Parts: sequence; structure tokens; C-alpha cells
Amino acid sequence: MNKNDFAPRPPMGWNSYDYYDTTVNESQVCANAAVLAEKLRPFGWEYVVVDIQWYAHGAGSMREQFQYIPFGGVELDGFSRLLPDPERFPSSAGGKGFGPLAEYVHSLGLKFGIHIMRGIPRAAAHRHTPVKGCRLTADMVADPSSVCRWNPDMYGVRDCEAGQVYYDSLLELYASWGVDFIKCDDICNTNNQSAYGEGNYAGRHEIEMLARAIEKQGRPIVLSLSPGPALIERSWHYKKYANMWRITDDLWDKWPDVKAMFARCELWQDHVEAGCYPDCDMLPLGQLGSGFGHGAWSCRLTREEQRTMVTLWCLFGSPLMVGAELTELDDWTLSLLTNREVLAMLPARPRQLRCTEEEAVWTAGDGTYLALFNLADSLRTVSVSESECSGLSRGGTELWTGKEAPVAAGRLAVTLGEHSCAVYRMKQ
Repeated sequence: MNKNDFAPRPPMGWNSYDYYDTTVNESQVCANAAVLAEKLRPFGWEYVVVDIQWYAHGAGSMREQFQYIPFGGVELDGFSRLLPDPERFPSSAGGKGFGPLAEYVHSLGLKFGIHIMRGIPRAAAHRHTPVKGCRLTADMVADPSSVCRWNPDMYGVRDCEAGQVYYDSLLELYASWGVDFIKCDDICNTNNQSAYGEGNYAGRHEIEMLARAIEKQGRPIVLSLSPGPALIERSWHYKKYANMWRITDDLWDKWPDVKAMFARCELWQDHVEAGCYPDCDMLPLGQLGSGFGHGAWSCRLTREEQRTMVTLWCLFGSPLMVGAELTELDDWTLSLLTNREVLAMLPARPRQLRCTEEEAVWTAGDGTYLALFNLADSLRTVSVSESECSGLSRGGTELWTGKEAPVAAGRLAVTLGEHSCAVYRMKQ
């Protein structure tokens, strides 16, 4: 199977992190999946992804001190593989893992995904538990000098035959559960870890191991790499082995974060292609943050900024993962996620025409789409000429409002409020 066929369009779905952090449980996943199926699936949203520490005992119970409890208890099987915490995911009891939950998600016409950390559990290495398929134990596969800076759960896996056997057994387990999507963390950019002499790319061989293990399952499992920012000099490697990779660190509902994505998208615009997608990170829309210990909040971006963010993500061809609590989805956020004309830009090939501190102009789909962005903190007129964008004189329709493009004398000029945009489908 060709891994590029696993995601012919940028993956779209829901991820538990932005609302629940480490604390999500089975009933919450099921409730959000039901809303996704009812309200968003008709528009292309299909993945339900359980994010970090689904295997951890007491996750979130010390959130005022630690996001990840240092060396906390984890659920393990007899072959050094993490299992869902049965207190939070009761259907996993008896060794069923995520099989029952995945079956429920699939019954809704959706696909099921999980977050994993690069490597092998430290708890398994300390207990010398077996690795399925070989005579070595976890401590002999683990590299104790390869550790994540921000999460205490894993050791990196040695670049050796037994390391590949471990990843093969891991993917065999996930495939048996019915997993369709894997978000692997501490691997896209390893944050200056230098145990392998690779600097920010110390997990390179583990990306390759994951890809080979997926290929052996004969099942299309999308591979997503985090965290960012991805390394542009490694673009060929991401494209060869993964389906999507984060081009930013964690993005939240703050205008400076969104504005910074214009430069990141410029850097990566030539690397968007079918099956391979630079990832702008999750869309922090709707209700967020309940699991982070400070109470939930509504998206802090203005409505204009939210439109700008969704427009850029779609125009660029980024995967779309929303982190909102979908059971509290408001009409405004729903309208952002269900605009068929805007979503139809995926996966149009993007091209930036220009970008300054005050404005940006992009096209996509070989000139089918044209977007004008006001990045300034005040009202601004943004314009583009026929010489910059051929076919401008034929006009077009703005995708959020349905208004015709005000083209005059070979120029399109639009007055935009601060941090707002206009995006047109041009007549062909």
C-alpha cells in the first residue's frame, strides 16, 4: 500500500487535547463523536482522536503542579505496550484495549485515532518486560539517554532490529483495535535533544520504524508527527515517511500565534501535495481548556480572526483538527466548520503573492482562489492587480459572504477590518 493513498485529502476531525488536556474519558469521547457524526461528518469531518496520556493512571489529578505526573502509574500489557486506563475507558478492560471504542466510532461512519509518544514506556524498561517477537526485554530496546524534555513517560527506542520488532508489535496491536490515525509526539522536532547527534531530529529512525510498521499491517493508518516547528531541511524525510507534520509549536487562540502562521505557511507552501501535508496545528475554536485546571473559556480570537485562521488553514491545505467541546458547539463556530465553499479549497495548492507586516495576498488552485488578508491592527484597504493575478477581470464570489468581487480597472481593492480577510472563488 502507498502511504500517500491513506490521506488523499487533508485529514479533518476532532482531537480531545484543546478542551480535555490529559483527562478525557470514554463517555466524553463518545459524546463528541456523536456530535461530529451528526453535525460535521456531512462536511468531511471524520476523525475522532484521543490525545495524550490515555494510558496514565490519575491523569490530570495533580494539574496545579504537573501537566504530566512524574513517573506516574501507567497501564501496560505483557509485551511492554501501553493500554488505555480502564478507569477512564471501561470498555478497554480485560485486554480489549481501544477495540470497543473504535468499533463505536466506526459505527457512526467515522474513523478512530490515538496520540502516542515516541519510544517505549520507561515503566516497561524498569520492569524488564518482554518485547513481543524477540528474546529481548524492554530495557535492552530502550535508549535511556533519549528522553523527552516535557513528558516523563518514554525512553527512545534504539536503532536496531529489536527496536523495529517493538514498533511492529505496537502497530499490530493498534491495527487489531481498528486504529485509523496515529499522532506521534516528541518526534517531528525533538527540541535540541542530541543523544543521537541529530540535534532537533533525534527521532529520525523512529519515524522510519513507525512507517515500516504501518506498512506491514496492510491497513491505511494515517501518520501525523508532532510537535513543531518541523524542520524545513527535513521536508523530504517527512514526505517520504509521514502523512502530516506540525510546522508550528502548540497554537492557541491568540492573534500573534495566528499571524505568525503566515510566515510558516510561506516557508512550507511548496511542500503541500496529496498524502503529504504540512500541519498548521489544531483550530482552537469554540469552548476550550476545561482540563487544564483553570476552567473552560470561549475562543479568545475575534470572529474576524477566526475567519482569517480558518481561511488560511483551508487555502494552505492544512489538515483540520478542531479541539472544541463539540457538545457545546455554538452556531457561529458551527458556521465556520461547515462552509462548503471554504472547505472546498482543500487541498488546493497554495501560492503566496506577497506578505508584509500589514497584509498578505495568497492564491490557490492555480488561480481558482484568491485571498486578501489584513494583518494590521486597524482598518486597511488591501488590493491586487491583474498583473499579479491573471484572470482577475473575470471577477469572482467571496466565500464567506457571497458578495461579488469589486473588480474595477483591472484591480480588486477591498477594505477590511483589523485582522480580517476576504477570499474569492474566481470565475474561470
